[in-house]
Amino acid sequence: MRLPDRHLDLGCGKFPRNPYGRGQLAGVDIRPLPAAPDFDYRTANLSLEPIPHADSSFGSISAYDFIEHVPRILATADGTGTRFPFVELMQEVWRVLAPGGRFYALTPAYPYAAAFADPTHVNIITEQTHEYFCGAAPLARMYGFGGRFDALRVQWTHPGDAYGADPGAPENRARRTGLRLLASRLRAASRRLRGKGAQERDGSVYLLWELEAVKDAPAR
Repeated sequence: MRLPDRHLDLGCGKFPRNPYGRGQLAGVDIRPLPAAPDFDYRTANLSLEPIPHADSSFGSISAYDFIEHVPRILATADGTGTRFPFVELMQEVWRVLAPGGRFYALTPAYPYAAAFADPTHVNIITEQTHEYFCGAAPLARMYGFGGRFDALRVQWTHPGDAYGADPGAPENRARRTGLRLLASRLRAASRRLRGKGAQERDGSVYLLWELEAVKDAPAR
């Protein structure tokens, strides 16, 4: 099945990302921004509200420096119970992705100081966090998660090496061509060989998720 040629960037700010180089770009952020003719921008607080788009409407979704700001637990509006905003967000990401759509997330993660330094980082991600949303029986089922992802990539990286998910996409060819792409691959290999101490010194403290939405394809 052909994926929708639409990409959604969560927490997009003024500079939305399009890591797969899709033809249509949309974004969601908490702050109002001026309208743009080539950018579908919508305002929502994704810690409290659903993603304001229809089911299965995107081929891909990205979250750069975003998921670490989404609380894991909050009181309900009436104060009598609890809710799980991060689990709810992952449910929403799964809902608006088409079957086979990709979720591309980049976040500073445990055990590095960058994960904790910013006081608004309230959701500390680890190398195992994605497992709560992946596989045949995701662990987050116990918290109300009803979706399912397959993990295509979970790896440590430097943000500068992970702007684009697909080096073949037009915008990514412009950013990372020839010697620049080779240099990026060599830096990544060097970091792997030198270990995690070297990662922290050169900024490779970001965890990259590339997850694929598993769901029944709509009937034709």
